Amino acid sequence: MHIEVITTGTELLLGTTQNTHAAWFGQELFRLGLRVARLTTVPDGDAIEQALDEAIRRSDVVIVTGGLGPTSDDLTREATAKVLGLELIEDEAAMRSLEVFFATRKKVMAETNRKQAQAPVGADVLPNGNGTAPGVYVPPRLNKVRACAVFLLPGPPRELYPMYWDEVEPRLRALAGVSADRGMTEMKFTGVGESDFHQAIDGALAAITGLEYGYCARISEVDLRLIGALEAREMGRTVAMSAFSTHLISDDGTSLEAAVVRLLQRNNFTLALAESCTGGLISSRVTDVPGSSEVFTHGFVTYANRAKVKMLGVSEAALAEHGAVSEAVAREMAEGSLRVADTDLAAAVTGIAGPSGGTEEKPVGTAWLALARKGHPTLVEKAFHLRDRNGFKKAVSQAVLDMIRRSLQD
Repeated sequence: MHIEVITTGTELLLGTTQNTHAAWFGQELFRLGLRVARLTTVPDGDAIEQALDEAIRRSDVVIVTGGLGPTSDDLTREATAKVLGLELIEDEAAMRSLEVFFATRKKVMAETNRKQAQAPVGADVLPNGNGTAPGVYVPPRLNKVRACAVFLLPGPPRELYPMYWDEVEPRLRALAGVSADRGMTEMKFTGVGESDFHQAIDGALAAITGLEYGYCARISEVDLRLIGALEAREMGRTVAMSAFSTHLISDDGTSLEAAVVRLLQRNNFTLALAESCTGGLISSRVTDVPGSSEVFTHGFVTYANRAKVKMLGVSEAALAEHGAVSEAVAREMAEGSLRVADTDLAAAVTGIAGPSGGTEEKPVGTAWLALARKGHPTLVEKAFHLRDRNGFKKAVSQAVLDMIRRSLQD
């Protein structure tokens, strides 16, 4: 099916609001074995009419988001009716829903809200349990231009997502004859470069019949996407694992921080973190994971030397002799965190993010990582990531989380 998505909103083109709908629709449609053929973004107002007319003439399905509000520049309904040659009428059920929405909130409905109850004659009004803007579905049989289905959906994600799942996806499945989700395996790897990863397995993956594959490189991470029948995907997974099993984060799309939380939960371990150069980024990533409160207890951001001494018990002698960015200080940070937090594991990091502060012996990009674990020797590793400050922090946070992951797997 040729499916196009039109997103409306001047704020999307000004850059004041990020347009996240493209990625979201791509993921949701791909799960059904469908793909977005084209994405168009237009400002509020009359531009929607031309975009809609062009999209309908080449598509089987057009999905429009935004422009369903009560203001004068919300013209998606009007533009759709005009392009399709259909009359707009007020839908009684939609009007009652609007009245109930405002009544339950003890608010007076403005007269301008009445336009939100309008829909082209014969179209289905899609209920909105999270806002005032109902959606609209115009089936192909009503389309006088081309046998193309048109969906009009609200722009805010909290309204759009539930409406898509409840009202749009079932209709798309029926239109496309989709009975089951298409198979995809997403494998995440860390600690290996994209070029090395690609070179090692690309030829073997290309030889697997019926397998579509692709790579996506991020800072200190490479994702492998396998698409096809289960047998082909399993063959692709075997190829990747034969070369990079020790670098695997997950084979179900789970992020590194979520994989670490899952391993901690599985082993019934608790974790504390002591961060200097990352400024709390590792703790932030861990606490982004639902359920992390079961395993994560303490996050120490000891940026200054006096904080390392006071909070973690790092010795002033170690700081004076070796400097804050050193094996000795990283070790004492991890062991101090383990002692103060009384957890099963504690990881620590100290480094030079730059762009200044480096020396010939310790250039910008240098970091020391340490992992203390009850009943085990403390592990210390040196890393080097020459990036801008944000890139350095992300790469180092990735290295620390991977260090925890490897320790838990071992």
